[in-house]
Order: sequence, then structure tokens, then C-alpha cells
Amino acid sequence: MTVQSLPLVQRLALSYAPASSREDVLNLLLLDQRLASVVHNRGEVMIAQIKLAWWRERLAEPPSQWPKGEPLLQRLQAGKIDPACLAPLVDGWEVMLVETPEASELEELAKARGRAWSGLIAGGSATDAVKKAAGQWTLAELRIANPELAGELDKAGKSPELAGRPQRLPRSLRPLAVLHALAMRAVSRGSTEMLAGPGSALLALRVGLFGR
Repeated sequence: MTVQSLPLVQRLALSYAPASSREDVLNLLLLDQRLASVVHNRGEVMIAQIKLAWWRERLAEPPSQWPKGEPLLQRLQAGKIDPACLAPLVDGWEVMLVETPEASELEELAKARGRAWSGLIAGGSATDAVKKAAGQWTLAELRIANPELAGELDKAGKSPELAGRPQRLPRSLRPLAVLHALAMRAVSRGSTEMLAGPGSALLALRVGLFGR
């Protein structure tokens, strides 16, 4: 998997990552996209669960024990992210295998993404802001793709960990700030696209450069 396999909006957001964090953010996005594709193209639920279990087992192992030949594992092995920080993504996406997710499943995915993103920073006071921003981006993205889930998404968004405006994010996670801003804009306008019109590009530019 390469950057070209990411959705356009994620590629745009990634362009604002500092050089020091770009590869780690890219690897997180690539893994997230891989797991999402397992769920979205699940076919038989049991097959999807087997694929997710494989990733769960790999992320629980020392990278030195990972099998050869999987390009994404090779990328993760060369990166700086602790694989254990990425493991929540597997559980978060697995709960979405249900036919019609309820608030609890939607909330679990949002929180799982938040935990994974917070693994890219050293901790401290910024952690809560990262979890909130990643969680809100997740819920907004789900609303854009699945407007019929609006009621359950509203319930999920009332979780204390997800409610309220997040504080300014570390510069190393500028792509997350861009994704959060674009998703919230799309939801507020009832848009079906995170990149819609020149306003979205200007918003991405502003947030990408200044963080707000």
C-alpha cells in the first residue's frame, strides 16, 4: 500500500504533516484504511473476522517476528510507532461488522481511532485533545457516508470523551486537525463530501498551516 491508495481527502491532509511525523501518520492512515476495507468488503463475516484476527495477532507480536512479504507490515516495522498503539484499530473496526451498528459500536470505533492517534505523541495534556479530535472526525465521517445512522451517531457523540470542542493539536498531528475540520464543516453543511467547493480547500490550507 502507498499514499495513492488513500482517499483524496486523506492525501490532502497528509501533505500538511511535518517531515518528522509524516511516515508515522501515513502508516497509521494506511493501516486504518486496510482494516476499513476488510469491514466494508467483508463478504462472509467469519472471513472478515479471520482477517482482522490476523492483524490483531501481528500487532501483538514483536516486529522482529512478523512474517515477510506483507508490504504494510514492512512499513510499520521501519516506522517509529509502537505496534501496540495501533492494536485498538482492529477492535474498533471489528465491532462495525454488525449489519446495523448502534451507538455503542460507533462510539467504540471513534474511541479506538482516538487511542491509535494518541499513540503518535508522547502523552501529556494533548492526549485528550487528540482522542476527541480523532473520535469526532470518525463520527462525522460515518455520518457523511451513512446519514441513516444520524440518531445513533448523535448518541455516540455525547460520550464525555468525544463531546465538546478539542483543544489545539500538536503540530506533528496537523493532518488530523485538517481531517477533523473538513469533516465537521461537511456535517454542518449537510454535505456528502468532505472536499466540496473552494471553501473546503481554503479551510484545509488554513488549518494545515496554522492548526485552526
